[in-house]
Amino acid sequence: MPLIAAIHTNNLSQFISGFAGRKAMVGWAGALMLVAAVACTSVGEDTSVVDVTKSAPATTISLPVDKVSTGQAITASNDESADAVIGDIPSEPQQNELAQKLTADDIVAAFESVVSGLFADSLDSIVEIMVSTAAGGGSGSGFVWDYQNHIVTNQHVIANAQSVEVSFSDGRSYRATVIGEDADADVAVLKVDTDDKLKPIKLGDSDTAVPGQIAIAIGNPFGEEFTLTQGIVSAVGRNIRSGNQGFTTPDVIQTDAAVNPGNSGGPLLNRHGEVIGINAQIRSDSRQNSGVGFAVPINIAKLVVPDLIESGEFVYAWLGVSGHDVSRILALGLDLPDGTQGAYISQVISGGPAEDARLNDATRTIIIDGQPMDIGGDTVVGIDGTPIRSMADLISYLTSNTRPGDTVTLEVLEEGGDRVEKDVKLGVRP
Repeated sequence: MPLIAAIHTNNLSQFISGFAGRKAMVGWAGALMLVAAVACTSVGEDTSVVDVTKSAPATTISLPVDKVSTGQAITASNDESADAVIGDIPSEPQQNELAQKLTADDIVAAFESVVSGLFADSLDSIVEIMVSTAAGGGSGSGFVWDYQNHIVTNQHVIANAQSVEVSFSDGRSYRATVIGEDADADVAVLKVDTDDKLKPIKLGDSDTAVPGQIAIAIGNPFGEEFTLTQGIVSAVGRNIRSGNQGFTTPDVIQTDAAVNPGNSGGPLLNRHGEVIGINAQIRSDSRQNSGVGFAVPINIAKLVVPDLIESGEFVYAWLGVSGHDVSRILALGLDLPDGTQGAYISQVISGGPAEDARLNDATRTIIIDGQPMDIGGDTVVGIDGTPIRSMADLISYLTSNTRPGDTVTLEVLEEGGDRVEKDVKLGVRP
């Protein structure tokens, strides 16, 4: 019996991530080889298999080669720190020696075990959503949020719903009621009408997502129930349009994991089986996956969902401007210092908070290097002491850190380069 049967998916994932950031980092290939060494070690005559999910303490990190061969749990002693124990990672020559003992199949099998185990652990928390509307019907995906039987999905999945039904992979189906919607974040909350206790999915931290990390989408593309697709996080910090009012969702995660119609509302998972995003959009001329999918960051859902559960809506703070990033040519036209980064205000909305605070918008158009350029507006380079390098930074800060009625201090560069501070009392997004 291989030891892999006694090792939980999350611990395999944590085992790999425990090496990250170390000066002695041996890279993904080395980490996978070490996982494979544990996963593929035969128990042999010792039948006392150690389940590290129950027996190994939090400081179970190092992997000396002599203990790899025995299948023993690796722990730090009471007088050793985790950092000290990390020093036991095999050196490059030892790693090469270990690699020679492993086959490509061993390494791939360990990776497959992590992915398939993650799928199995998450499946009970994921649903297919069937919606009936006056115009017909549609389908999407979602996941269990808490022990109160709330389901989270995209708002566009249940928009204009007359009835909603959710189904689990084991065949259970329940009627559900829409209790809150937020079109701007494209998040909605359903409540399932049952006395059964549903299993919530594990929530992660979308701020930790970086390009190159494994990303796994589970949903119901084209009505093919409970489909897993796997790829990587291909970019972070994207903005996507949502709702019908021209506002954008910040900090969106881009992935090349296949996302197609029917995946909307389903989870995007990291290698620990934690939700880092809610699959929401694809960029494609054919409405089919072309390697560019977008997921609403789970941290925005964590912000929005409690209010949707309590009151049915989430109220955003509003600055009352529109604009874009500062380009080199725009900085030249505004007579700003070379290398200036920030959020340029091209329009101040009449009657909004920014107008009350006397923020400036574009007043005229000039031609620079053959390009028309609207100039005259302020450039936001900081808010409450936090640097702002782009319009995405400004939107992200306002979404995550402010509520209506808050007063924020903007650090702006006026045309010509004068640096001033302007206080703005934020309003309610219309």
